[in-house]
This record gives sequence, C-alpha cells and structure tokens, in this order.
Amino acid sequence: MEREVRWPEIAAMARLGEAIGFDSIWVGDHLLYRDETFGARGPWEAWTQLAGIAAVTNRIALGPLVACTSFHNPAMLAKLAATVDAISGGRLILGLGAGWNEIEYQAFGFPYDRRVTRFAEAFTIVRSLLREGRVDFSGEFYTAHDCELLPRSRPDIPLLIGSSGTRMLEITVPHVDSWNAWYRQTGNHPEGVARLRDTVDAACRAAGRNPADIERTVAVLIELPEGSGRKEAYEASLEAPALKGTPQEIAEELRRYAREGIGHVQLIVEPMTEASLEALAPALAILDRDA
Repeated sequence: MEREVRWPEIAAMARLGEAIGFDSIWVGDHLLYRDETFGARGPWEAWTQLAGIAAVTNRIALGPLVACTSFHNPAMLAKLAATVDAISGGRLILGLGAGWNEIEYQAFGFPYDRRVTRFAEAFTIVRSLLREGRVDFSGEFYTAHDCELLPRSRPDIPLLIGSSGTRMLEITVPHVDSWNAWYRQTGNHPEGVARLRDTVDAACRAAGRNPADIERTVAVLIELPEGSGRKEAYEASLEAPALKGTPQEIAEELRRYAREGIGHVQLIVEPMTEASLEALAPALAILDRDA
C-alpha cells in the first residue's frame, strides 16, 4: 500500500474487488521502506493479510506478489501457504522471490548476502513439501530433516516466480506454473513484454519445458484522476508512465498485453481505494463482454 490502510478498509476492498469481477487479489511481502525523502513506511504482514482476505471472500484468487523466501524458515513458509490455501478453499497462488530491499533485511535481522543461493535451498524445501508432503533436506543455509506437511492442502498449489534473472529462472522454470514481471521491467507498456517473454521462453527450452506451459503475468500501474503518481511507494518514472484513460482505453491497453502472450495482469492501482475499484469496474465489464 502507498498509505496506511487498516483492516476494515482492506476487507471492504477485497469484498468489493470480488463483487465487481476482479479475478485475483495480491499483497506485497515487505516489512519496511525508508529513505531520506519520504521517511519510514511499511505495509502489514503479508500472510496474516492473506488469511484474513481468504476468510472474507469466496471466489477470488489471492496470493503474495511475491513472498520473500528470506523472511521465513522455508518449511514454515510452506506451512503458511498450505494454511492460507485451506482457509481460501483452494484459491492461493504462491508467488515466490529472493527479495531485494536491503533496508528491511537489516532492520529485521535477515541475512542479505547470497540471496539467490539461499532462495534455491528454500525453494527446494517449499515446493517439495507442497508437492510431495515431505522433505529431507540438508543445505548450507537451511535444513528440514524428515519434515512432513500435515495436514495437507492441495498438492498442486500454483507456483509463480517473480524474477527474470538468469539464475533464478534456471532454479525455478523446471517447476513453476507462472512467471511475473514488475511494471518497471516492461516500462509499463505492452511493447516491453517481448524481451522478457523471450528470456523466459529460452529458459524453458533450456530446461526441456514447453514455453506455453508457463503462464506469463505482469504488473501494470494504473493511475486514476485523483491519484498522486504513487511516487513515494513505487517510483513511477518517465520510463514507466502510469496507464491512464477512459474505461475503453484501459481495456484496450490490457488487451494489448494479452496479445503479447500475457495471461494475467496484476493492477497496481493509484490511489488504492474503494472508489478506484469502482472506477475500474466499467473497464472490467468491457473486457468480460468482449472475452
């Protein structure tokens, strides 16, 4: 969130988003932002939010965009994911990443070095527990000896990777169901998808997977008339201008992402309010009508 939002408003937005036709709700997994310009700020804890959202909705998919494997012991992260999936009735999409914001690592006492190597071990434990129900693993950073995930949720919780780095793709592409790019990576424009898509396709072929087997997803920054540019939270820039316009123009831009092979878009809405969601409802109706 770009502002402090209390639970009653989060719950209301979740219920409204489901009612007006959104397909998914995503929360960021961050702990603290801090800089000289805007000071300190931070969101609520991601997994607690997801459990609450799961309990107050019925249909809509939900997930972290993306869960940082550094913030939890990996076996515990698998336990959290399975619990939220069970509460939601099987609606979780588990986005995973290695993290990047050094400030929160330092403030909360998590090691920042060798994040990709740490991620590789954590990913092995998490996916093994979710897919197979047990793991026996001993690594440099993590261990899980004769660990079992009980009770079980779905064995096929979708896994999403939030990275286009070469090594991260090598680690995850053999196993994940979808891939995500942040809007700054595409310039917040459909034409920015091709390069990233080609990178993922090449990683799929190297891993012996059909590129069509991994869904492409991208975050898209949308600014509504009352928005402020969300500069303090997302650093919108000239290289990634926010999507603006009428419902028809917004719908057409999202269709262009689909034509680039994107199967799911996560809308980063500025400002994130109930009024903003209602303002986007006509664009959703256009997309549903023309589907």
